[in-house]
Amino acid sequence: YTIFRFKLTAKEFLRKKNTKKEITKTMSLNSTPSADRVHIGIFGRRNAGKSSIINAITGQNLVIVSDVLGTTTDPVPKAMELLPLGPVVIIDTPGLDDIGELGELRVKKAYQILNKTDIAVLVIDASLGMTPEDLSILKKIQDKKIPYVVVKNKSDLCSSAENGAVCPNLDSMPDASFHIDASNSIEVSTVTGYHVHELKELIASQAPEEDQDKYLVRDLLNPNDFVVLVVPIDSAAPKGRLILPQQQTIRDVLESGAISVVTRETELSQTLHSLAKKPALVITDSQAFKKVDQETPSDVPLTSFSILFARYKGDLKEAVHGAAQLDKLKDGDTVLISEGCTHHRQCGDIGTVKLPAWIRSYTKKELNFVFTSGGEFPEDLSPYALIVHCGGCMLNDREMKARIARAVAQNVPITNYGICIAQVHGILKRSVGMFPDVEAELQ
Repeated sequence: YTIFRFKLTAKEFLRKKNTKKEITKTMSLNSTPSADRVHIGIFGRRNAGKSSIINAITGQNLVIVSDVLGTTTDPVPKAMELLPLGPVVIIDTPGLDDIGELGELRVKKAYQILNKTDIAVLVIDASLGMTPEDLSILKKIQDKKIPYVVVKNKSDLCSSAENGAVCPNLDSMPDASFHIDASNSIEVSTVTGYHVHELKELIASQAPEEDQDKYLVRDLLNPNDFVVLVVPIDSAAPKGRLILPQQQTIRDVLESGAISVVTRETELSQTLHSLAKKPALVITDSQAFKKVDQETPSDVPLTSFSILFARYKGDLKEAVHGAAQLDKLKDGDTVLISEGCTHHRQCGDIGTVKLPAWIRSYTKKELNFVFTSGGEFPEDLSPYALIVHCGGCMLNDREMKARIARAVAQNVPITNYGICIAQVHGILKRSVGMFPDVEAELQ
């Protein structure tokens, strides 16, 4: 076994901790989905020491350290545990002063990482002080209201060094009207280890507070409720496992003390008849919405995994408003269908095949469709009459909300898979019926 947090073998770890509880805790932290981890973006100029800072705070040689400019050419995410914060994703980014046509693309990629960053760490070369590149991204960080830490790295080269050199003062910046809160900045040396522990504590102190009222589904349930989850198993389903939204929903049902019953849509009718009591809720994969609606009694609440995720890490009301645009689409309009993950497209893929077919059938219009996946999401959304986004299970909360905010700012309606499919099948009102404030928007 490898315990990444301490770089120890299992035997050494047990000898140090002398308890199985710590191993269980560590394994649990390491199994946390990336989308639910705090995302820490590391920014700075080339050779400011970003990679060295990552290795220092993690206690591991996670990333290559080199004096060669531009060693980090693309954003590199690393899912790990960072005490005292817990499960995190640390993202190393290209240098902000990269040059040339390729360098400009790398800098653009670095700025895009801000959309998924929960805590920003700006690494400044102590011998140079604050540069225009540092100031530019720091302003962006503040504009986006991202908690941040400014790291004055290589402090061993300055006042503490034998040569008597003095680091430039952070207050001496290109923009005299701009100031940094001293409580957010720290001098560090990855060579001597100076203030590395304090840096970890400072980063942890910037972590956003957990929303204690934010759940996928457990706030809708009572202990011992039956919840039926409908999971189609077709050619697009991954072999030997459930997809992440299904896994997370089942876990949240169990956390509530309710009873999770998982079935395919082909066995739904028999499952419902076999239950000793009426289920409190039926949750279905969106692509089976029509069949599940027909077979689920009208007095049983029904929704989808995608709708639950719209509430959990998106904006359910905005998604409902966006679905109304389906009735306003015109011939020649372009619809953007965007997925937060990348996967091998199968015959009958929901995003590229089923959704366009359902939308064309519903609108009776000649429409154009554009598809994006993974980290690709257009900056300019003006070419699109409507955006249909996936549930965003692979995106963290900040990135999902950033995409929605971009659409709203550019006056482009946005909805998600579950809401869109419910609308085209005429069951949207029923599918949000357990959310009275959202249902009221449909009156």
